[in-house]
Amino acid sequence: MRILKQNQEDLLTLERNLLNDLQMALVSFGASKADLETLGQSIRQIDDLFLLVIVGEFNAGKSSFINALLGDNLLKEGVTPTTTQINIIRYHEDYQETISEKNILEIGAPIPLLKEISIVDTPGTNAIVRKHEEITSQFIPRSDLVLFVTSADRPLSESERAFLQQIRDWGKKLVLVLNKVDLLQNDEEVHQVENFITENMRSLLGIQPDIFSVSSRLALQAKKGNPHLWHASHFEELEKHIQNSLDETERIRLKFLNPIGVGLNLNQRYADVIQSRLELLNEDWDVISSVERQLSFYKGDMRQDFDFRMADIENILYSMEQRGQIFFEEYLRIARIPDLLKKEKIQNAFKLEVIAEVPQQIEEKIQELIDWMVERDFRQWQAVLDHLDKRKNAHQGKIMGDNLNTSFQYNREHLIESVANRAKRVVDGYDHQIEAANIAEGAQNAVAAAAAIEVGAVGLGTLIAVLASSLAADVTGILVASAIAVLGLFVIPAKRRKANLELTKKIKMLREQLVSTLNTQFNHEMDRSLERINAAIAPYTRFVRSEKESLDQVNEELSQLQIHLLNLDKQIKQME
Repeated sequence: MRILKQNQEDLLTLERNLLNDLQMALVSFGASKADLETLGQSIRQIDDLFLLVIVGEFNAGKSSFINALLGDNLLKEGVTPTTTQINIIRYHEDYQETISEKNILEIGAPIPLLKEISIVDTPGTNAIVRKHEEITSQFIPRSDLVLFVTSADRPLSESERAFLQQIRDWGKKLVLVLNKVDLLQNDEEVHQVENFITENMRSLLGIQPDIFSVSSRLALQAKKGNPHLWHASHFEELEKHIQNSLDETERIRLKFLNPIGVGLNLNQRYADVIQSRLELLNEDWDVISSVERQLSFYKGDMRQDFDFRMADIENILYSMEQRGQIFFEEYLRIARIPDLLKKEKIQNAFKLEVIAEVPQQIEEKIQELIDWMVERDFRQWQAVLDHLDKRKNAHQGKIMGDNLNTSFQYNREHLIESVANRAKRVVDGYDHQIEAANIAEGAQNAVAAAAAIEVGAVGLGTLIAVLASSLAADVTGILVASAIAVLGLFVIPAKRRKANLELTKKIKMLREQLVSTLNTQFNHEMDRSLERINAAIAPYTRFVRSEKESLDQVNEELSQLQIHLLNLDKQIKQME
């Protein structure tokens, strides 16, 4: 059991706490099972021996390199893929093989080097069996130090560059081994290959690892009885580097840094996923805000247009009032007293000359008003549907993290689809005649209720006619009474003034009654329309709001964890 200094114990405790916090944050976010397992393995790996992982393409000479490093033909070598699983080579007093878990074979061997470190042999990354490459890729995060073996006859291929990028992204310390240099003609060719690798690593990957050019074949032969080949193998420099780099302090440092590198990689990856989703939700929120603004403007514009249309209806009544005043001027004269004594005749004349086409005109205006409301309501539903249709396929397949085992994208798309379908059903099933009839019936009932009149099944125009007839009876009664009570010429002007005042009062009452009830009905229809639209998009709105709050919270957690992990990374690198 390794004995750590107090400062190392403190750093290890802090590291475990931070990584456990990260694990909990990723669980709450819904991270993939594979990523959670990777992080969990990295946490558990802290207590294991130092893992020196050997990776590279098939036929780069990984097995022969490990054999040379250990000084024994422990692993099979060949021109076909010989490693089909992870081989973990550990120290044991006797040679043994044990399958520890799926695709992992543990090999025990009595080799002194293995007392300090465990060596991991991985399948070739470019082998025909793609499962081998997948196994290797999954094991990289568990490594403490990676030795990447490339062959001198085909150095740094495209597939190698892609795999090296994975290693870099996981934050692993990397040593590059240029194997099979005995195939090259001289040292100048070796330097040319080294320069080629260095330049490409710097330009393509932005890293510059230590490079060691060796011949594993010559090194193993030298260790097995041909010491004169040792110098030509160039293996001594690499072994000294490993020995110096992997002393106890450096092993502890790398062992501590390994999980932090994994944690930072996962932290950044999911921070990017969250940012991508937040950007999408911000666009969704903009759509919702746009719809809400449109509904607000819609309500304001409708109110303004309604007032203009009501003004037209009021003008009809004002015109009737003006005609009434002319009627009184005409009939309240001495010469018309015989006519004033004929009540029915006066009332008919009043209806014909004053009321005239008022009921029909008002009904036409109200019908135009109703048709306008129905059409605007329909257009507003169409506008909402257009907005939702644009969002249904927004960023389809382009959202970072779509491959995660989470329900975010499915829930969002399904919800927008559901809300859009609901809006579409409203638009497709929108019957202008039925909607207009419902509003007209509501307006008719409202006017009738305000006037305390039983209307039954009569239309709004008939209702206005009834009210107008009542008005005619009330006002013309003054004329008849005036004729009967006339005592002299001085009475007629006073009666005419009274009739005008009564007419103004009655028409004002009719106008206020009509305007008030239509206003009430308009507000009711506007509220109903807005409530239907708001109810339709409410699930979408709630989803966006709740997801945004949740993502903001996780994003803040990851941001704080990244700061703490970077600080810890700095402390470990400065650890003595």
